[in-house]
Amino acid sequence: MTPHDFLLKLLATPSPSGFEQAIQGVVRDHARAFAHELTTDVHGNVFAARFAGGQSETVSPRVMLAGHCDQIGLMVQHIDAEGFLYVQPIGGWDMQILLGQHLTVWGRTGPVRGVVARKAIHLLTPEERGKVPGFTDVWVDIGCRTADEALQVVRHGDGVTFELGYRELRNGLAASPAMDDKVGLWVCLEALRLLQDRPLSAAVYAVSTVAEEIGLRGATTATYAVNPSVGIAVDVCHATDTPSSDKKVGGETKCGGGPVLFRGPNVNPRVFDRLEALAAQHRIPVQVRGVPRATGTDGNAMQISRQGVAVGIVGIPNRYMHSPVEVVHLDDLSNAAKLLAEFCASVTAQDDWVP
Repeated sequence: MTPHDFLLKLLATPSPSGFEQAIQGVVRDHARAFAHELTTDVHGNVFAARFAGGQSETVSPRVMLAGHCDQIGLMVQHIDAEGFLYVQPIGGWDMQILLGQHLTVWGRTGPVRGVVARKAIHLLTPEERGKVPGFTDVWVDIGCRTADEALQVVRHGDGVTFELGYRELRNGLAASPAMDDKVGLWVCLEALRLLQDRPLSAAVYAVSTVAEEIGLRGATTATYAVNPSVGIAVDVCHATDTPSSDKKVGGETKCGGGPVLFRGPNVNPRVFDRLEALAAQHRIPVQVRGVPRATGTDGNAMQISRQGVAVGIVGIPNRYMHSPVEVVHLDDLSNAAKLLAEFCASVTAQDDWVP
C-alpha cells in the first residue's frame, strides 16, 4: 500500500470514538511492513515501534509520536415506532452543519444509508425558524416503515458518521470528513516508515490513539505504557486563511504554508527549538503559532503522564474543522512527516530536555 493509498484507506474507514476497531486494523496492516514491533492494548491503542539496532532496548530513550484515529460521530439512541432514528453526539458537533447531511449508520449487517432532517421550512413556526434545533428535534431517516424493520439492520448504540468520501480540490488541497485527525495519524506512521533505512539511537513509537474526541483517553493510557522521555502529538489546527477568520485571535495559519509548530505552556521549549532548527536545516517549511493554555490535543495528556514528558505539538492546518468538508493541503502532511523523521533520528541518550 502506497502512503497515499494508506491515507485514502484511513479516510474511507469509519472510526467514531469507541468504534475504532476497523481503522486500527488498517493501521496494523500498513505498519507491518516497517515496524519492528506491533501491539494493541486493551483500550484499542495501536503501537508501531522501531528500535535502535532493530531490537528493543530498555536503556534507549523513547520517542512517542501520537495521532488519534477516532473521529466525531453520532450514536443511535432511540428508534421510534415508525422506524426513525434519534441520535446523540460523540464529540463536538455544530447542529447547523449536521442538518440535511447524508449519514451512514454502521449497523450489524453493514453500512446503512440515511439522511438527517427535521420539518421542512414551510412547516416551521416563526419561533422554530429562529432557533437552532437540538438533537431531540431532528431524526435520521433510513427508509424503514416500522421499528421492527429498522431493528433488523441497526441497533441501539450503533455508531453513525457523515457519508465518507475524499475529494481533491485545486492547488494541492483535499476535502474529506475526519481529516481530524486521520491526517495526523498518517503523519506519525509515515514518519516511522521514513525511518526504516536510517540508524536510530532511540526507540520510536508511532501510536494510533483512540477516544481523543471524548477527552484524550487513549493518549492518557498509551503514554503511561510507552513511558517516553519525549513525545510529539500531531493533530489538525484551525487554518485562518478563510473569510471571517480572526488572525488576531488564531494567528496567521495557511493551508500549504507548512506544518505548524506550537509554542506555549503545553510545549517543552527544547523540543520546539529542536523542531524549528531541524526544519531550517532541512529546508522544510513550517509555521509558528502560540497557544497560551493547555491544548485540546493528545499533547495535553502526554505532557503530564507519570513524572512528565517533554512534549512538542505539530499541527496540520485544517479548514472547516468538525464538518463533512474538512480541507487540508497534502504538502503539509508530507512535510510534517519528514520533519518528525528528522527529529526522531536526531534523538540520543545524551539529550537533555530540561528547560
